[in-house]
Amino acid sequence: MIKSKSDLKEYIYNDNAYLHEIRDKKSSAMMRRVRDPEYLICRYLVMLRKQEYYINTAGNNRFKKLLALYYERKKHNLGNKLGFYIAPNCCERGLTIFHNGTVIINPQAHVGENCKLHGNNCIGNKAVSPDVPTVGNNVDIGFGAVIIGGVTIADDIIIGANSVVTKSFTTPGVTIAGAPARLINKSAQNET
Repeated sequence: MIKSKSDLKEYIYNDNAYLHEIRDKKSSAMMRRVRDPEYLICRYLVMLRKQEYYINTAGNNRFKKLLALYYERKKHNLGNKLGFYIAPNCCERGLTIFHNGTVIINPQAHVGENCKLHGNNCIGNKAVSPDVPTVGNNVDIGFGAVIIGGVTIADDIIIGANSVVTKSFTTPGVTIAGAPARLINKSAQNET
């Protein structure tokens, strides 16, 4: 959770961090001018993190509350173009979104550090229950994958493209795929 300016800088730097290695100043300026999707995704994540900062540090400060609303508005406008809806304070640092397209994360869900979303993902509840997923650290969620219900996903799990995860996987470092998702990595012994 972002509680200081230094936390804010760290979160912004760590989100979509892979871009720091491939981008120089000239290409950044060009991406900004042509409204490249990678640039817009980075802008969305910056708006999300600034909204979180002002929500978490506002207290009784009306100016910070207004800034939180300002960044929420900017985030929603950009999110409508990209197809994103990510509520504040549900994703830890290091969030990476590779493609624009629908990305929806329930406001009560918890997504751990260094989560990678490849696009067209939903992390939310089932229609019959308000329970939401808890996703561990370093989870790679493939394109079109959906995680629904009160499930727990352990650290370092890879979720295959177009998977539908409706039950918990608590063994770290496994690969799961399918609809409904099942263990496909033979090296792991336990599945719950």
